[in-house]
Amino acid sequence: MIILGLILLIIGLITSLNILWTIGIVLIAIGIVLWVLGALGHEVGGRRHYW
Repeated sequence: MIILGLILLIIGLITSLNILWTIGIVLIAIGIVLWVLGALGHEVGGRRHYW
């Protein structure tokens, strides 16, 4: 999810489409939150680890 967010961020920057920029930032934020929760040992979506 973080990688997809980065790709959308880069495409949004190159094409100057603000919607891709916004979606990229949201995906990066969600990915980081899920990554931190998984690293702390909380189950995310019924799984012990979130990659």
